[in-house]
Amino acid sequence: MRDHAGTDTAEDIVDRRVRAIETGALPGNVGALLEEAASDSGDRLAWNFFESGETETYASLRDRTAGLAQGFAGLGIAKGTHVAVMLPNIAAFPLSWLALARLGAVMVPVNIDYRERELAFILENSETGWIVIHDSLFPILENCRSAGHAMPPNDRTIVVGNGIPGTIPWDRIARARAEGFEPAEPVTQDDLLNIQYTSGTTGFPKGCKLSQKYWLIAGKVNAMRDGLKFDRILASTPFTYMDPQWLLLMSIYQRATLIVARRQSTSRFIGWLADHEINFCLLPWILLKQAPSDRERQHKILRANVYGVPPHLHGEIQSRFGLVAREAFGMTEIGPAMFMPIEAQDMVGSGSCGRPVPYRRCRIADETGRTLPPGEIGELLVSGPGIMSGYYNNPEATAAAFRGEWFRTGDLFRMDERGYFYIVGRLKDMVRRNGENVAAREVEMVLNGMATVKESAVIGVPDEARGEEVKACIVLQDGLAPTPELIDQLVAHCKRELAPFKVPRYFSFRESFPRTTSQKIAKHALRAEAKDLRSGSYDRVENRWHP
Repeated sequence: MRDHAGTDTAEDIVDRRVRAIETGALPGNVGALLEEAASDSGDRLAWNFFESGETETYASLRDRTAGLAQGFAGLGIAKGTHVAVMLPNIAAFPLSWLALARLGAVMVPVNIDYRERELAFILENSETGWIVIHDSLFPILENCRSAGHAMPPNDRTIVVGNGIPGTIPWDRIARARAEGFEPAEPVTQDDLLNIQYTSGTTGFPKGCKLSQKYWLIAGKVNAMRDGLKFDRILASTPFTYMDPQWLLLMSIYQRATLIVARRQSTSRFIGWLADHEINFCLLPWILLKQAPSDRERQHKILRANVYGVPPHLHGEIQSRFGLVAREAFGMTEIGPAMFMPIEAQDMVGSGSCGRPVPYRRCRIADETGRTLPPGEIGELLVSGPGIMSGYYNNPEATAAAFRGEWFRTGDLFRMDERGYFYIVGRLKDMVRRNGENVAAREVEMVLNGMATVKESAVIGVPDEARGEEVKACIVLQDGLAPTPELIDQLVAHCKRELAPFKVPRYFSFRESFPRTTSQKIAKHALRAEAKDLRSGSYDRVENRWHP
């Protein structure tokens, strides 16, 4: 496709880049990728945990993970062994992951905020035999044992930090280095590497079975999709989550340095970008609601990924912070699925997630699986090599998640004539009002675009006449209260931006939201807070507060 002047369009450029990425060979496994990086860029810094000062060059990372893999093997950890890793953002986490990858073992990442019930479920469901755990978290493991749960025993517990009698000290096996490592059994792209648990917004989390190929593709796609060279990449969320893991592999492909924060911080984020000369980051668009800073344009960002940004704020992000911000879309089950190309400047503010990434095919389907034409709304289905092979120990959920080779995302999308995709909402996150479908996400984006709103969540309230009514749960900016004037502003804004049937009838205000372990708003908890969901809400139709 060419424009009227005969020059290549953004789509032409991206299509050529996608084909080139797909035709290039993948490394044989994650260990091979690291070996390649160490061979040609051994002196380059692989990562910098800047708050603790932990650094590794690519050569030392190769040798440390080889030594650690040998140490794991000496303990009896072998190909296919399930090893839970419950650590904060310290170097021991990615060291463990890469060592397990070289060995062909399987990592089960565990959120450090989990309580006993959650930890017991993850370890029992995943049939975990070993655990690498921080000393500060050991009491939670002990409590699970005391409650009778099948937890790894002390002689299969590796403790990072202060020693605990009867357990295996991390330092004892982590100090060794080796110039090479050959696993007892060959490690292939199709071997399982992670059992990665979803956040469980509607019940117990599900363990996604993710192969070495899954991770090799995720790292390669993010490293090469823009045709740019990144030298310094920021990871600011916990390594338990997907993002720091693929950001690490992206860095290895790029021979870049991964700059790792101990934990996410909106107030310090801008300073990190400037201090560490970051080229790529996942930018929380809520930064727009921070007070202006004289440092917010002192950075070297080449691309910032943004997710779910209200379309009318997209341009403001770019102009205020002086950077290129582009949307993307992915899921634990499928890895990266879509990205907005750097070249697609005309799509800024469109609300689109972009086009399919290399190795992924996407289509919109109706409830029977029939592909829908451009413009029609249906469920997004995704296929391609390396997507998850299923949910561990959950055949029913696995069967429900696939339509043949196609993974059912549960997200409602539409596609335009140019092949750009737009998320409409979750299939199960809709309010059905008087025969009309209201996507919660659309209403939330409108509300979140207001300067007075810090965050919002939209749910349905049962209604005898209309089936459901729309309710907006809102966290206001610090120092604000739900005065009549402010509520009038909210209603007026929604009426300007939304069709009448989408405008919330009920408004409730709160200090914060209940969260899942991955920090998503737990809407199931919001729905369960009261028998009558009108309680404590302002009713704009009746112009009163419900007791």
